[in-house]
Amino acid sequence: MSDLTVAGHDQVENARIVLETLGMDAERSNERSGLVLLALAGLKPGERWDHAVNPMLGTRAIMDFIRDEYGKEYAPNTREIVRRFTLHQFVEAQLVVQNPDQPTRPVNSPKWNYQITSEALEVLRAYDTDAWTHTVDQYLEELPGLKARYAAVREMDRIPLTLPDGSDFTLSPGGQNILLKAMVEDFCPRFTPGGQVLYIGDAGEKWALFEHEVLSSLEVEVDEHGKMPDLVVYLADRNWLVLMEAASSHGPVDSTRQTELASLFFQSTAGLVYVSCFPDRAEFRKYVDKIAWESEVWCADHPTHMIHYNGERFLGPYT
Repeated sequence: MSDLTVAGHDQVENARIVLETLGMDAERSNERSGLVLLALAGLKPGERWDHAVNPMLGTRAIMDFIRDEYGKEYAPNTREIVRRFTLHQFVEAQLVVQNPDQPTRPVNSPKWNYQITSEALEVLRAYDTDAWTHTVDQYLEELPGLKARYAAVREMDRIPLTLPDGSDFTLSPGGQNILLKAMVEDFCPRFTPGGQVLYIGDAGEKWALFEHEVLSSLEVEVDEHGKMPDLVVYLADRNWLVLMEAASSHGPVDSTRQTELASLFFQSTAGLVYVSCFPDRAEFRKYVDKIAWESEVWCADHPTHMIHYNGERFLGPYT
């Protein structure tokens, strides 16, 4: 840590002690995680821990704080490492919450943020005081209940939807799940009537709904590491598998993605239909020249219409 000042080094060590005391493993109590915690708490080198605060910060703001206050520069491509290997675990441990101001915020929103919980903030402020040990013990004793409470709040924010067979289902808040709900409830009744939903890729849980037996009967054996489409619908009367992408948090079915999906489902005895779904036509216009030929486009703001990209048929598989 030669690039840190003495005061910065000492403050990071304090942060690592805090994280270890709260039960974090080696990866979540290393230098990077210590710096992330300090950024979330707004603590500069040498600043007392009872001055800790809990603003809502995005990943970019966290990394800027670390650079400006601690002289530690992280390359832009390490942002995903900070998210996946520090912030995600902080959230899982209920040390941090995501988007407390808007839990349903889309995952690709530039306003996505993290905030230290009010209960954890009290613990941080007690560090290096006589109340530290007691405060930590009390926090850890109450933590299971805190996790349950926050989980209940998240459950209340879940997005309800009705599957084509009339059964109820819920999706986690945020991400592309608002669009997924529209795809299931608006697209399917109009364009795949009688279809069975075989797979839903929830933004918070990849295999939220997975009808493995039905897919197996169609000779589809999915590699769990393969990049599944967001929604898979089976039309038994036509023997079609409709593979749908929610293009709100990532791209649509372009030629590369079409090839990937064709490879993933290459053994399917059902014909493959590709559909790119957008929340609105404004989002569609960003990708209008990238959509794969012989595929379909649907916009949730005009649910009764579809756009066909060339080919000899409208909404059907090609061989």
